[in-house]
Amino acid sequence: MAFEGVSEKLQAVFKRLNSRGKLNETDVKEAMREIKLALLEADVNFMVVKEFVKTVTDRAVGSEVLASLSPGQQVVKIVNEELTRLMGGEHAKLEFGNQKPAVILMAGLQGAGKTTMCGKLGAYIHKNYGKSVLLTACDIYRPAAIQQLQIVGEKLDIPVYEHGTQNPVLTAKEAIAEAKRKFIDVVIVDTAGRLHIDSDMMEELKKIRDAVNPAEILLVVDAMTGQDAVNVAKSFHETIALTGVILTKLDGDTRGGAALSVRSVTGKPIKFSGIGEKLTDIEPFHPDRMANRILGMGDVLTLIEKAQSAFDEKKALEMAEKMKTNAFTLDDFLDQMEQMKNLGSMEDIMKMIPGMDAGKMAGAQVDEKQMAHTKAIIQSMTKAERKDPEILTASRRKRIARGSGTSVQEVNRLMNQFNASRQLMKQMSGRMKKGKRGGGGFPFGF
Repeated sequence: MAFEGVSEKLQAVFKRLNSRGKLNETDVKEAMREIKLALLEADVNFMVVKEFVKTVTDRAVGSEVLASLSPGQQVVKIVNEELTRLMGGEHAKLEFGNQKPAVILMAGLQGAGKTTMCGKLGAYIHKNYGKSVLLTACDIYRPAAIQQLQIVGEKLDIPVYEHGTQNPVLTAKEAIAEAKRKFIDVVIVDTAGRLHIDSDMMEELKKIRDAVNPAEILLVVDAMTGQDAVNVAKSFHETIALTGVILTKLDGDTRGGAALSVRSVTGKPIKFSGIGEKLTDIEPFHPDRMANRILGMGDVLTLIEKAQSAFDEKKALEMAEKMKTNAFTLDDFLDQMEQMKNLGSMEDIMKMIPGMDAGKMAGAQVDEKQMAHTKAIIQSMTKAERKDPEILTASRRKRIARGSGTSVQEVNRLMNQFNASRQLMKQMSGRMKKGKRGGGGFPFGF
């Protein structure tokens, strides 16, 4: 999980600070030494760490902090603010410029996930901005690069323009002309990568950039390469003037050095992060929310956004009505379990809820085998049984177990889970009627 190492160490430091009550300058400086070591171990750039620790220390040893009623909490507040500033302060939105179609130029080294990210970004733009997208294959060197982009485009239902191995500059120009003819809003250009930075690659990138006048020049870097990712970003920015960075594999980066360094070193914001292997696994990068996650303060806004994305709005409204009338069925139960899978692991969800100990859920995932058994059991029932489980006698449960290839014990266990969920829905309905909760429809309390 992203930032796992540095997050645990920082939270341990703050726990000790908060337990002491009053603090003096020595206490703060000792804590800063531990924070410095934690950041360096997380592969954060040394100069970035040095400046960060100096800024936090200068602010934290002030009389208004040490003399406050809760100096430990004041130090946490300062670290939170400085972490947010370090990662860019505010969320940097995607820019489309005035040119039509808008062009987004994607750059990066091989292995960073650039081609897949082109598709992810295209799908994100279509879903969240309502714009049509054309993917453009300008990597003519890597074997099967064009085919890979075509496969990604096909899976996402996004058209791909390619012209074989002709000059990539010509292909990019032709793609823009094609987009104009078809009134497509955005062209995303997938450029060639290399195993390392070289002058030929950079020269080609500059030629494509000059030919298409992109609204965004985004560098895709592998977060798991830590300080190397930052050095790559610096080199690319000095050559082609980046407008932003996309960090891939952030979900697997336990250290977090790239995310905490890249803005300070390049001056350019992290705009998105790749947080999984699915073609929908892309998130806008919010520095303030990420700082909260690192310090164990949760990230409720992102959790709400993920839930809104995972759960169908129409179904959510229908569920709200069913909650009011206590008409929650086994079909509804199965539908909500399947949608819950889209939220990710329970550990990730727990990290977004303030005060929850995500460590207790480490490695917890939706059990695919259990999901399959649940689905088989429910689908082995008649429509009447799914609608009204109260009619499930012992003989019916035996029949369902045989039909689903499971045991009566598993059927009974499922019914206990269902009854508990229906009871929760009933409680939520009561709160809604009393005006304690607005809206509704998120499963299992979301």
